[in-house]
Amino acid sequence: MEFCHTSVLFSQCMEGLAIRPEGIYLDGTAGGGGHSLGIARRLTTGRLIALDKDPDAVKAAGERLAGLPAQVVESDYADIPQVLDSLGIDKVDGILLDLGVSSYQLDTPERGFSYMADAPLDMRMTQQGFSARDLVNQWDVSSIARALREFGEEKYALAIAKKIARAREQQPVETTGQLVEIIKSAIPPSARYEGGHPAKRTFQAIRIAVNSELDNLSRCLDTAFGRLAPGGRFAIITFHSLEDRMVKQKFAAYCKGCVCPPDFPVCVCGHTPEGRLVNKKPIEPDEEERQQNSRSHSAKLRILEKL
Repeated sequence: MEFCHTSVLFSQCMEGLAIRPEGIYLDGTAGGGGHSLGIARRLTTGRLIALDKDPDAVKAAGERLAGLPAQVVESDYADIPQVLDSLGIDKVDGILLDLGVSSYQLDTPERGFSYMADAPLDMRMTQQGFSARDLVNQWDVSSIARALREFGEEKYALAIAKKIARAREQQPVETTGQLVEIIKSAIPPSARYEGGHPAKRTFQAIRIAVNSELDNLSRCLDTAFGRLAPGGRFAIITFHSLEDRMVKQKFAAYCKGCVCPPDFPVCVCGHTPEGRLVNKKPIEPDEEERQQNSRSHSAKLRILEKL
């Protein structure tokens, strides 16, 4: 299957990054290369570094960006400083992260991301190491339940975890179809289709856990901002509340000035804001985009400019 993905909030990202033709930009989640292509086409003497940890995405992005001032690197966006160091780049003028799962990953059954087709449980972005199959068959009940609560906000987390443990006593849980049926059996019939497919939250939670998505985002937020040049912009598209909350809080911290206790008569900390919010509220898709791309519904774009 060809690696394809409809880029969410495309024009808003291009505008929000304030791309300069001579600038250096980094797309930390190249995917099929949609956003990367938009950035690269706006450059003349500038340069784009496009990262992705999915080998299929790296290959597709490399083909799509051929002939443009772009370089594709197989790496996690959590390692942005290390990648820039290896390329001899000190500062960049913009960083973009699109934290959504690509259409290719969801629509390729053998990748095991989707609850809509029966396929081997996998969900690994890198296609290496610890998988969803390992998680559901090796983690204890409390660890599975904690992941479902924290990463999927699943209110039936414990019931689902117990059902998984019971099922794997009979035989390993090896396919997405098996897991979907287990999840359905753990949720009361009256609640099975509240808020979409009954497996949606569990699959999201397992994917986040398998790929350490929130840990990687936290690492990136702590380190990538320091590699922006003054006036550089950090644009991040999130798709669920946990990501968005993390980005919102970290961006707010970069914009915060004095951190002295409120009862101090004068500032003694000398702390000044390091950034400013380009958009006070997150940018969301308009109705036309929602209609054209159903996977854009929960997208939120936040943009921070380095002072």
